[in-house]
Amino acid sequence: MTSADAVFLTAQIRDIEQQAMSLPKPPRLMEKAGLAAAQVIRNQFLKNPHRAILVLAGPGNNGGDAFVVARYLKEWGHAVTVVFNGDLNRISADARQALQSWLDIGGENFPDIPNGDKSWDMVVDGLFGIGLDHAQHRPIEDTYRAWIEAVNQWNVPIVSLDMPSGIGSDDGCIHGVAICADITITFIGLKPGLFTNFGPEYCGTVIVRDLDVLPQLHAAPQPSNWLLNQSLAQSLLPPPRRTNSHKGSFGNVAILGGSTGMVGAALLAGRSALHLGAGRVYVGLLADAAPAVDFSQPELMLRAPSELLALESLNCVIIGPGLGQSTTALSALENTLNSDLTLVMDADALNLVAQYPRLGQQLRKRSAATILTPHPAEAARLLNTDTSAVQNDRMTAARQIAQQFNSHVVLKGAGSICCFPDGERYLNTSGNPGLSTAGTGDVLSGMVGALIAQGLQPAQALLLAVHLHGSAADHLLQQNHGPLGMTASEIIGAARSLLNEWIYHAHAE
Repeated sequence: MTSADAVFLTAQIRDIEQQAMSLPKPPRLMEKAGLAAAQVIRNQFLKNPHRAILVLAGPGNNGGDAFVVARYLKEWGHAVTVVFNGDLNRISADARQALQSWLDIGGENFPDIPNGDKSWDMVVDGLFGIGLDHAQHRPIEDTYRAWIEAVNQWNVPIVSLDMPSGIGSDDGCIHGVAICADITITFIGLKPGLFTNFGPEYCGTVIVRDLDVLPQLHAAPQPSNWLLNQSLAQSLLPPPRRTNSHKGSFGNVAILGGSTGMVGAALLAGRSALHLGAGRVYVGLLADAAPAVDFSQPELMLRAPSELLALESLNCVIIGPGLGQSTTALSALENTLNSDLTLVMDADALNLVAQYPRLGQQLRKRSAATILTPHPAEAARLLNTDTSAVQNDRMTAARQIAQQFNSHVVLKGAGSICCFPDGERYLNTSGNPGLSTAGTGDVLSGMVGALIAQGLQPAQALLLAVHLHGSAADHLLQQNHGPLGMTASEIIGAARSLLNEWIYHAHAE
């Protein structure tokens, strides 16, 4: 896979910190982090002097970072109030030193947010950072909860250090309550919780300060998690089309689904595959009274489901949109799994796999690539658990599905996670709540199939399609076509426009 921005789990960040401390000349990480954050805060928010800043310092090293930030901001002429309610006997040596340096310049600590009519120009959140990882699941309570609830109601900018306090750095879960930050300045490297689950809603703009740590290490942790952003997506684009080409140059996609009452799902997938560039798109509908033609999209070639797998030169089969769970659907899925074709499986195809263990065994034994596209509820069925368990640890759930079924996977949702059988995971940065409507998953399946048909490797097609799908929704949002009322059909047109723009703009430069 092409180079991408690395994302680090909490354990990896701790390992990096420990290795840094064992160097012959250990870097002063807390000092460097605090200075880096203070510089960002000054550049982003404090153009004028004498701003009133409230700094919330927690009981761990995140609080130490906050003391350093407070010291620099005070030295630069701002009115800084530090609130610290930790046990001085339990804080680390580095945090104690940072606290002392703050006191040495005339700073003082308050055990609670001062009462009165004080008007703050901004708040710095240094309460917990990565200290609330998923292994602990400690909910924020009492005084800290009251502070967070209070500042979230103020109409002032909030800057979080490393992570918004209350958001799990590995899972994006809310640990009781969480800071809703405008900017999160994260240190050393990116964390998964910034990009999935509740993270994107609470972290605001993410700014990385690597503190120049990794180049100094001899055995830095090798990342297996990456950011799926526009830069990575655009490195995966198919080439511009040659003048001397024809429909056969861009592959053939077959779609199997559309049982009674759900014909639209298969047609949406078909229209998506067609508009995203597949040369030919065949649709096999299982409905008893299936239409012979899609009059809104007559370019789709409708066939009897039994005929699809016999078609020559198929590049990809999409199975699941509107498939249902009838005996006919089950038989169709078994036949498809037995083929040597690249598969994209969605919706009821996934539900049938969860229901019939033999299908899972077939899936694991396939030599051709298979792509699974579950939403959290479908993922829970595949893993024989519940939706909350999946959402509480989306990173693990995505990896378990990929490895259990020997498949490429996208676990959909806020911060969709793509994962491959080797365990590598990619966190998507595009998309918005406008995608929370029926049919958008069918559209995504069609997009994946279209890109495979045009020659992309299945893993590349999945990554590009996932990011493009979210970017199309973001484009519609910018035009006020959402989030309310955004439809799956609209995503198709927006995605086509963006894909053409990306391909031809990239090659025009």
